[in-house]
Amino acid sequence: MLVIEHLEPKLSEWLFIEYSNSARIAGEDLLITNVRRATDYRKLSQITRVERKSALELFQQDEIIVLDPLARKPFSPEDLESRSLVLIGGILGNDPPLGRTRELLSKKLSRALKRNIGRHQFAIDGAVHVAKQIISGKKLEEIPVQVGLEVPIEPGYSNILPYAFPLVGGKPLIAAELIDYLRRH
Repeated sequence: MLVIEHLEPKLSEWLFIEYSNSARIAGEDLLITNVRRATDYRKLSQITRVERKSALELFQQDEIIVLDPLARKPFSPEDLESRSLVLIGGILGNDPPLGRTRELLSKKLSRALKRNIGRHQFAIDGAVHVAKQIISGKKLEEIPVQVGLEVPIEPGYSNILPYAFPLVGGKPLIAAELIDYLRRH
């Protein structure tokens, strides 16, 4: 099972786009936890399963693998022999990264496995894609990744996203809605 722990103070349009794409990628395997605000709960319930409680309250630590960019070991299919749940922080990235996954999740889950999916910071939907690939048996080094993405906005102007993007069919995984969002803002 893939779980995203909603950790941002509000459900911004950007965050909703990433969650929506995550739901498309993961299908019925996705659960978003820690959704306390009623309006956010209603909106997210339209795209996937949602829980008001935190994953820390809902699941035993011994069944959790936390994807943390600062974890020492990479996530591998072998980790799933002893654990059944992959927990991803619902956190929008910063450049440079602030280590919020460690502060908000990993430190609170002393018995959970902490694993990374590479040295770079992924978008939430990218992390879901990589996790799903590993759950299906791929090794991390078999998953192609591109670091940094230039999104053309208008002639002479573009937006550079410094994150890691898994490549799907040779193209970086990014929601078309997010590209539209960036062009509007």
